[in-house]
Amino acid sequence: MSREPCQRQAGAGGGAGAGGGRARTMVEYRIRPYRDEDYEAVREVFATGMSEYAPALCLHVLRQPWALLVLGCTFCLLLASARSLLLPVLALTLLLALARHLLGCAWSTYIDRCLGDDLRDIRAAYAESAGAQFWVAEADERVVGTVGLRPADDGGGADGELALKRMSVRKDYRGLGIATALGRTALAFARQRGCRAVVLNTLMLQHEARALYERLGFRRHRLYVLPTAYGRLANCTITTYRYDLSGAP
Repeated sequence: MSREPCQRQAGAGGGAGAGGGRARTMVEYRIRPYRDEDYEAVREVFATGMSEYAPALCLHVLRQPWALLVLGCTFCLLLASARSLLLPVLALTLLLALARHLLGCAWSTYIDRCLGDDLRDIRAAYAESAGAQFWVAEADERVVGTVGLRPADDGGGADGELALKRMSVRKDYRGLGIATALGRTALAFARQRGCRAVVLNTLMLQHEARALYERLGFRRHRLYVLPTAYGRLANCTITTYRYDLSGAP
């Protein structure tokens, strides 16, 4: 458990979160360390937030040159062999529906893999004794946001690099400063422990998240295509961000 006291804050926003939701002008919330009773809520906040990217992923893949070529060739072949326009249109619609279903299944598999990784045993994965910590944002007597810090994959520890993970805020509570407060809490934790830097990865779909990280002071470190067959096929790019604490105030 963190020795850092809980903070109670008020955030002002200009309306509903992205994609709709309840209009809000002010909400009181607090950032506090994770507790075991938060387990299901944390997993639900993460899974729901990641599920919102499924339509954007489908659109991104369908915009790839090879996908447009397949769709165009299929339509032209059917149009040339059919006596009417109806069959090519129906076939193309079916093909698009099938592609969306398959991409949705692939994205759900990715979410399940995350839930089976560090979010399977949050207490163990983010044990403070290992230089890690997990926080939740609480408002209206429920968990509305999450963020965690763990040693980076390269073995960075208390005096090395920490990886920021699982940043998510419920749709109805976005635009109120909660994500910014979560990010600052994580950076303060890393700074207090004398860490060299905080790093994180974002997908090409996470435009709002990337804008948030840049406002917090993160800088783009490198860009690469996910090194898997699916990643290359879908042109799934990852942007690594870095916050250098050694030169930060």
